[in-house]
Amino acid sequence: MADSYDIIIIGSGPGGYIAAIRAAQLGLKTAIVEREHLAGICSNWGCIPTKALLRSAEVLHLGEHANDYGLKLEGKISPDLKAVVDRARGIAHRMNNGVGFLMKKNKVDVIWGEAKLTKANEIVVGKPTKKPMEPVGPAPKNTKGEGAYTAKHIIVATGARPRALPGIEPDGNLIWTYFEAMVPKEMPKSLLVMGSGAIGIEFASFYRSMGVEVTVVEIMPQIMPVEDVEISKWAQKQLEKQGMKIMLETKVTKVEKGANSVTATVEGKDGKTQQIIADRMISAVGVQCNIENIGLETVGVKTERGAIAIDEYGRTNVPGVYAIGDVAGPPMLAHKAEHEAVICVEKIAGLHPHPMDRLMIPGCTYCSPQVASVGLTEARAKEQGKDIRVGRFQFVANGKAVALGEDQGLVKTIFDKKTGQLLGAHMVGAEVTELIQGFVVAMNLETTEEELMHSIFPHPTLSETMKESVLDAYGRVLNA
Repeated sequence: MADSYDIIIIGSGPGGYIAAIRAAQLGLKTAIVEREHLAGICSNWGCIPTKALLRSAEVLHLGEHANDYGLKLEGKISPDLKAVVDRARGIAHRMNNGVGFLMKKNKVDVIWGEAKLTKANEIVVGKPTKKPMEPVGPAPKNTKGEGAYTAKHIIVATGARPRALPGIEPDGNLIWTYFEAMVPKEMPKSLLVMGSGAIGIEFASFYRSMGVEVTVVEIMPQIMPVEDVEISKWAQKQLEKQGMKIMLETKVTKVEKGANSVTATVEGKDGKTQQIIADRMISAVGVQCNIENIGLETVGVKTERGAIAIDEYGRTNVPGVYAIGDVAGPPMLAHKAEHEAVICVEKIAGLHPHPMDRLMIPGCTYCSPQVASVGLTEARAKEQGKDIRVGRFQFVANGKAVALGEDQGLVKTIFDKKTGQLLGAHMVGAEVTELIQGFVVAMNLETTEEELMHSIFPHPTLSETMKESVLDAYGRVLNA
């Protein structure tokens, strides 16, 4: 007879393992199925280890500019590539083990293998068909294996994988995805990055900081296309100052592989073509949902535009089957998956969670300088016919930024002129990925410009740029 649970979650990424923990907290008998490594792509190959790489690049940059801070370093500072990669992989292992500990602590059974839905309340788990790129931490002790399992509720949290363009498929050698880009065996002298979303720009920033000649090709008119145009242009200017070459409204039409390099043919909006030769190429043209081979067709789960279709609580069209995270569609962000997980599980448990307001999902890009945003861009607000006030404040007028040697940045705030509602906030500069949460909280609490103006921000901090931007929107800026 099949083991039975209240909830089974397929996939242990940020959405899956958070769903498991919340379900266990609510007293539901819970199991999670994983085919590769606990904690999913985010902790093992994405969010966390990429930040470890970028931190190494940041420290290298500071070392190279030690004289700017009145410090002398004997000899030339240089990266030890193996040590940099090993540090990042060690952090991934640590995160992986941490999730294993959390499963044990919360008494969540881990079913090791590859799951397929056979009925709305049943899965069959078999041996994984995909081998992990590398072992990432040991399997937790509270594991089960192949077999049939039933549950009153099944949550699909299978995530996404890198998208490949026909004819330009990554081969793991000359054309990389973020997997290979994270563990290079040697540093290329030149790199072509196709796509300038968060993944593409973060790797472009890392490799440029490591001394690689980097060219970014983007088909849209701006880098980081989801960001406010003004912020995007500001970031582009800083990246180009660092020696990065950025080609907008340009697409890669063909790639020829050599013995140890690639030759890419790129075409501009005017139809003219040119060739770019690089040692390696990163394909960063987005991701696609892992909806194949998990039995969705068997039980009749509806998909739309390559993702599982859900309502505001993660429910699919099939009673008892749910989906959260990347597999349920954009924005494909770990924090969105975690929040969806809690909403979904609490609804299953009979609580009354608030549906997620997608306008209040922040986005962060950890290049140098960092970019962070929440809410409407200026263009989107105008498209919606809103009468707005826009405030701006540059880091160059902030004492803490100047003291840090990080005076290149901009904070931009957008308010409804009639109500004073904060509609959006957009930032580029040092540590803005940490600062953005202040605006997220403000928007969630429906804070107005008056309340933000009356809030006391500590001095000296980078956060003062946030208040000054608000003041600027209302003609009251003090330090500019």
